[in-house]
Amino acid sequence: MQGHKDYQEKLFNSFQLSERIPKANFYRRLKGVLDLSFLYKLTNSYYGQSGQKSIDPVVFFKLCLVGYLENLISDRKLIAHCSMRLDILYFIGYDIDEELPW
Repeated sequence: MQGHKDYQEKLFNSFQLSERIPKANFYRRLKGVLDLSFLYKLTNSYYGQSGQKSIDPVVFFKLCLVGYLENLISDRKLIAHCSMRLDILYFIGYDIDEELPW
């Protein structure tokens, strides 16, 4: 007898992104060794004290790095690509329900 899978979204999910990314994944290993916290100090003088908060400089650098590594030259393609890849979301520090910047 043929089965038929009906998809029903759950209202609440127990989901941890870190559990879904394999230990040997490139972006997981890169996140473990790449410390970009020095960027906050280097870029602090370029940010104003008032107005809307801008994108985190570490996130911006990581997105640029992903664009270089994945050979993506369009910002729109980069954001679309990153939003579909769990390992990249984990690398840049976003969860699956968070909207990416831009």
